[in-house]
Amino acid sequence: MNGEPVRNIVIVGGGTAGWMAAAALARLQDNGTTKIILIESDEIGIVGVGEATIPPIKTFNAMLGIDEADFLAKTQGSFKLGIEFDGWQREGERYLHPFGAYGSDINGIKFHQIWLMLRARGMTNPIGDFNMCDVMSRGSRFDLPSPDPRNVTSMLDYAYHFDAGLYARYLRSYAEARRVTRREGKIIRVEQRTDDGFIDAVVMEDGARIEGDLFIDCSGFAGLLIEQTLQTGYEDWSHWLPCNSAIAVPSARTEPLLPYTRSTARDAGWQWRIPLQHRTGNGYVYCSDYISDDQATATLLANLDGQALGEPRQLRFLTGRRKQAWNKNVVSLGLASGFMEPLESTSIHLVQEGISKLLALFPDRSFASHERDEYNRLTAIQWEQIRDFLILHYKANARVGSQFWERCAAMQIPESLQRKIDLFNGTGRLFRYQDELFTDSNWSAVLIGQGLIPEKYDPLADAVNVQDVGTMLGRMTQMFHQAASAMPGHAQFIERHCKGPML
Repeated sequence: MNGEPVRNIVIVGGGTAGWMAAAALARLQDNGTTKIILIESDEIGIVGVGEATIPPIKTFNAMLGIDEADFLAKTQGSFKLGIEFDGWQREGERYLHPFGAYGSDINGIKFHQIWLMLRARGMTNPIGDFNMCDVMSRGSRFDLPSPDPRNVTSMLDYAYHFDAGLYARYLRSYAEARRVTRREGKIIRVEQRTDDGFIDAVVMEDGARIEGDLFIDCSGFAGLLIEQTLQTGYEDWSHWLPCNSAIAVPSARTEPLLPYTRSTARDAGWQWRIPLQHRTGNGYVYCSDYISDDQATATLLANLDGQALGEPRQLRFLTGRRKQAWNKNVVSLGLASGFMEPLESTSIHLVQEGISKLLALFPDRSFASHERDEYNRLTAIQWEQIRDFLILHYKANARVGSQFWERCAAMQIPESLQRKIDLFNGTGRLFRYQDELFTDSNWSAVLIGQGLIPEKYDPLADAVNVQDVGTMLGRMTQMFHQAASAMPGHAQFIERHCKGPML
């Protein structure tokens, strides 16, 4: 017999994380027992660093039944084919980390191994020539992938750029239409049960007491429930990811409307550029040990490609994660669960994954420890895998003349990442572990993009017919370029299909 169902879910905090949770959990109310309330205060600002996403966001929106064109129009969104890294290997050098696969595996041999073998025999094509998204990005082209696997455009993948504040507003409308209740106001006290320390209720500034069975902490860096109340603890990763500050400012839209995020290395960190329909999002992520806030602000403003549209905003953070994402009857999401800089646009994805795991392991009112433990185990693995991928970008740099970058190149890295790098450096081998987010294509894009070319390649690649494979790859690049040249420009596609209102 099933246990007693959770009756009251209280989401503390709005923003992207809170309203994503509210929208995804809203269907639980169909059981006639569960009620969801979200508490947020208009006086508390939203940290909007997560305007770029990765392809799984499409799965989340599809789960909610969201129409893509409507969503993009109302969030001033654009399409994203990957991330360009400018100067991360050396000043003046750049590469694209594209979505979608490189080429196709041949007889079970990974495509990047085929590319390494042909490169050793004199082929000069960069690996990006064999990725549909990479080729499209060069001309700022965009179109939706074909459902026909025989069409080369079926090999492309994409994500979105959008205004995080507008996305939260969009999801709020969605959730409220499905009977989620929003409560405006500030929480002044958190009450715990005396017997087990579970959260019993939160008390509002106006004296209202809101009881809950399950609490979702989306209160941002403050971690009102998960940390201030339950004192869960924090695992500090700043020795691997030393940036601790950011300056953010929007600027006017410029042309062409690029279908990718740009990350540009600066002396003490890196600058992001996220193109939206109505503006461009910009920020400088940096380590305050190597540059002052005023210098960082000046650097960002001097490197905008359009007029600044507001005053720069300062953010402080400590990279790492809560030691438990789910503690007692509190599940933390978003910044309340930890922070990894938006280098690979994983912030919103981690919220999405946290929600997915919660739905898969949703408790009854007994809150069985095995469900909570499995949630925390899977969450820790995913955070650590993403952490390693981000550290790789810093560790593999070859920049000179900067104390910050030289420190990053010399640092000791996690054994899990070192093992992966050593394996790739030897014979280009890559393995995906425990449902890892990033695929072989993702890892090879960054490893090769930052100049880590293996000493050798997989000897199995010598079994293929070099001439036949070379001819096949030649046809592949020709088809990619022909398909891309036939596509509309990115801005043109948006104008036709999902243009937002003039703001």
